[in-house]
This record gives sequence, C-alpha cells and structure tokens, in this order.
Amino acid sequence: MLKVRRSWAYTRWFGWYSRRQFRRHFHSLRVEMPPELPGMSLDVPVIFYGNHAYWWDGFWSQLCTERYFRQNLYIIIEYAQLVKHQFFTRLGAFSIDRSNARSAIGTLDYAAECLLSPSERQNALWIFPQGLIEHVDKRPILFFRGTAGIVQRVFKKRESIYLVSVVSRIEYLEEQRPELFLSFGSPKLLKKTDWNGLDALTEFMQTATESHLDKVKQSVVERRLDCFDVVIRGSESINRRVEAFRSLFGKGRPAEE
Repeated sequence: MLKVRRSWAYTRWFGWYSRRQFRRHFHSLRVEMPPELPGMSLDVPVIFYGNHAYWWDGFWSQLCTERYFRQNLYIIIEYAQLVKHQFFTRLGAFSIDRSNARSAIGTLDYAAECLLSPSERQNALWIFPQGLIEHVDKRPILFFRGTAGIVQRVFKKRESIYLVSVVSRIEYLEEQRPELFLSFGSPKLLKKTDWNGLDALTEFMQTATESHLDKVKQSVVERRLDCFDVVIRGSESINRRVEAFRSLFGKGRPAEE
C-alpha cells in the first residue's frame, strides 16, 4: 500500500496548478455549498463520498479544500493509478488494491487511522465508492462497502462522524467549453448509536447520491443556476471573442434606413 507523504509546499503548488487547468479546459467551475457545511466541528472527522464520473475528481477535491475548509485532506486512489502518479501521495492520497483482500483491509485500517489522528484541523477523507469511473447518469449507483467499513472502524474509538454527499456533473451550455458543476449536500452527523451495519449504510449512501445527482441534473436542465457560485471563470470562448470583436467594430448593427 502506498501511504501519504504530505508536503504542504507541494499542496500549495498543486492548488495553483489545478486552478490553471480548470481555467484552461472549462468555461466555469460552479459550486453549490450549503452554508452550514464549512461550520462543521473540527474535532469530528468527515467523509466526503460521491459519484466518480470524471478524470477531474482528484483535482477539484483539493481546490474545494483550500477554498472552503480547514482540513487535512485524504483521498483514496486505486493502487494501479497511484503507482503511475505517486506525486498524489504528497497531497494526501493513499492506495487501495481491491484485488488483494489483505491489502484492502489494511487500507481501511489506515483510512480510519488518518481520520482519527490528532490535529488542529478537521481530518477529511474523500472517497468515490463506485471504485471506477462510470457515466454520471448510470443507475442504479452501486458502492463498494469499504466506506461503511471505515466508518465502522472509526466508531471503535469515536462516537460520531460526519458524512457528506458531494456530486459532480459536466455540461455544455451556451459556451464552447464545458461547465463543471459541484454540489455538496448538508453534513449528516452519524452517531455510533445509529449504526445498523455495513449494508444499511452503503445503501443509504447510494440512495443519497442518486437523489443528489438527479437534483443537480434537474437544476441544470431547467437553468436554475443561482444556487451555484462561480468559483473559477475560464478564458473567453471563441464565440464570445467573435461577439466582442463584432461589437467593438460595429459589426452586426442593423442597417440604417
């Protein structure tokens, strides 16, 4: 298993690099953030769980952590991928190998240790329980039970943990470049006394993610975007540049009679 080798200097550099990449490839990055979410108690760990539909997922988790939270970010990445991109361990990533049962169990133990480690910051684990990239509209959404297994391990030493649904959707609207929509759900404070087993918690998260994704899709379809803040604005698309050029030189004005 590849473990975290965090570097705060590298993390700051990667934050700059991520913003640069989003500006280059997207017209905008929009975030829906419940006001109560950044106010979570720092001494209670949190797991952000969501759909895994895009290659970009690891990028925006770091970006949102910098902008909204005072947290130590941890993120689980498939072993084969992390071996290729080991620099992510500098940002808080560690690996899971589901083809090796003993190694996978070790990863769950390590994830719980990270969440329980003493810190003035809130410990936050980002996880995509589908385990692989799947289409954003695929239903039903099926999660591995590993996330619930981590919660079970945390409950051996702590009385509560936050669970937060976070989903992403990329859409082409009126611009040449796509727009990335990120939506965070309200934090659910799960207590040890609420524990009903691995399957029950996994099913809860699956259902919450499906409902959350459907809500975001409907907002985009109906162009109800006021709830999303534009966090990053990319460079102008070609169509906007042409419109600005035509406006500057009086092109497209109605002919005078």
